[in-house]
Amino acid sequence: MIHRMQPEPLPLEGITVVAVEQAVAAPFATRQLADLGARVVKVERIDGGDFARGYDTAAQGLASHFVWCNRGKESVALDLKDPRGLDVVRRLVAGADVFVQNLAQGAAARLGLDAVTLCGEHPRLIAVDISGYGPSGPYAGKRAYDMLVQCEAGLVSVTGTPGQPVKAGIPAADIAAAMYAFSGVLAALVRRGTTGRGGPVEVSMLDALAEWMGHPLHHAMHGGTPPARTGLAHSVIVPYDAYSTADGGHVLLSVQNDREWRRLAQQVLERPEMADDPRFATNAARVADREHVDAVVARALGALGADEAVARLEAAGIACARLRDVTEVAEHPQLAARNRWRDVGSPVGPLRALLPPITLPGGEETRMGSVPRLGEHTGVVLRALGMTEADVAELRRDGVVR
Repeated sequence: MIHRMQPEPLPLEGITVVAVEQAVAAPFATRQLADLGARVVKVERIDGGDFARGYDTAAQGLASHFVWCNRGKESVALDLKDPRGLDVVRRLVAGADVFVQNLAQGAAARLGLDAVTLCGEHPRLIAVDISGYGPSGPYAGKRAYDMLVQCEAGLVSVTGTPGQPVKAGIPAADIAAAMYAFSGVLAALVRRGTTGRGGPVEVSMLDALAEWMGHPLHHAMHGGTPPARTGLAHSVIVPYDAYSTADGGHVLLSVQNDREWRRLAQQVLERPEMADDPRFATNAARVADREHVDAVVARALGALGADEAVARLEAAGIACARLRDVTEVAEHPQLAARNRWRDVGSPVGPLRALLPPITLPGGEETRMGSVPRLGEHTGVVLRALGMTEADVAELRRDGVVR
């Protein structure tokens, strides 16, 4: 007789998170916690909520940023300028395991919702302050939007072409801060399991993205020169770039060592004489004659369709990829083959979304709850705090909650 074991519960089952959050950095961090089983209560402004709700209407009338970062949360709409609204947050925090905020610098402290204050009142609480530039220093009070931090962290200086620096096409600074906040919470929960104490967690967008700048930063600090902007090419490896194909596609390839170069020359370029030619046989030589090497590769791949080019490169053991646009990624055969897509609920009906990257084999599938409408859970949450229907109605009438 085969005994089927029950799947392991999600690792954050039973953890309650309260978040006074907006935009991307904090919401993306708390969405990771929700996906792993935590209950996340999202506190929003009564006048429009998280301003990311208004970024666009691309997701069937909802904002794409908001849909991406806020599934699986309970939305509570409060006026924190009213003492009664602030009291609701304090009562929620008293029963929470984690508090996360990314308000403008100084705003949380004025409300008494900064990490140091809250952890002093609740020793088991883990309280996360996410900021643009950190709590001190000359930049502490500066506005910190993603593009601005990308510039301050140097990411823009190494992205683009020789003639044109560009920002990353995704909010890299926000995502970096979000993921360090997420991992900081997990580390603090482990520590609390050992010591019984929570504590503050601080994450800044600049610190997070500066860490991600590790390779170019160390290259410049220790080598004396910053890496050149080379578009899709690699600054110190050749050939390593995107090449046009006969059918209008683009194929990227990367030659990591001289053995691979010989295979590329013989089996793909059909130029066996170049395999051991001293002008091309080493990476240093190829970098020195980058223009010639790239021209040869471009001619060879330009005579092939994209599928044929990829097939020939793979047969030769050369790392390669298709240059896909976002629409093509949504139909990527690898994501489809691994069943990585799910439908999540929303105020406008089911929306397609990717499973989170963290997979826990043998456990329950990560929780992908619905995207909430503004204030959808206000009544339920307030009643769970012990308020009566009359109490909730009074707060609604006075514009304290929505």
